[in-house]
Amino acid sequence: MKKPKWVVEKEQARKAAASETVWLFGMHAVRDALLNPNRTKLRLIVTRNAQDKLVEAIAASGIDPELADPRKFTAPIDPGSVHQGAALEVKPLDWGNLAEVCIGREHPRVILLDRVTDPHNVGAILRSAEVLGASAVIGTRHHSAPETGALAKTASGALERQPYLRVRNLADAITELRRMGFLVLGLDGEAGDTIEAALGEGTDRPVALVLGAEGPGLRQKTKETVDQLVKIDTAGGFGSLNVSNAAAIALYASRHK
Repeated sequence: MKKPKWVVEKEQARKAAASETVWLFGMHAVRDALLNPNRTKLRLIVTRNAQDKLVEAIAASGIDPELADPRKFTAPIDPGSVHQGAALEVKPLDWGNLAEVCIGREHPRVILLDRVTDPHNVGAILRSAEVLGASAVIGTRHHSAPETGALAKTASGALERQPYLRVRNLADAITELRRMGFLVLGLDGEAGDTIEAALGEGTDRPVALVLGAEGPGLRQKTKETVDQLVKIDTAGGFGSLNVSNAAAIALYASRHK
């Protein structure tokens, strides 16, 4: 009996995901990946100078490095990448499901990204999320930045420690978080209330902050699914924030209420 088309496509997608690898580059990203026991490491290419700087991390990882000439770096990455003489092929990390990473802290904070596709922005958000104690950063499988070398380099090691989930449907994830007790706030410059006003004198509820891509912002479906739309309190009525800066400010504001 011939398999239905959707079954074949699902099996093909599963096989593609199983064979997917990522090339990380740059000293911080490579060192932290080498030291991460949860990261499957496949191939390490380094210059002699980079090897000397990474000697302890390489020893801890147990991987045998391949030496490369700094003038002819052989790793299959973009020639314009600032690799600092180190590139590591790895399997993407598996952080589990939404409930596993979003529950457990005393006052959980979660960031959700609606069509934020720039890996540099997502990398910066992961870095801020780690520093400010977010439980997870959540994007979508399509129309969001995947795990890449550029994202990892911008995250400066945070990708190895800060959960970054990509879900099938953002509205479904928001609904699930609301069922889990989260207060879900969508950031919108046209909103009437600020984050501080929405949180009042503080709340023991876990909080999720949803940010959209620069320009289009949140999709209409996202706006309709969150508990409330809020804005960042600003000094003037002009200009706008980069999404990574907005995420850091919003997360800081929610933690200190």
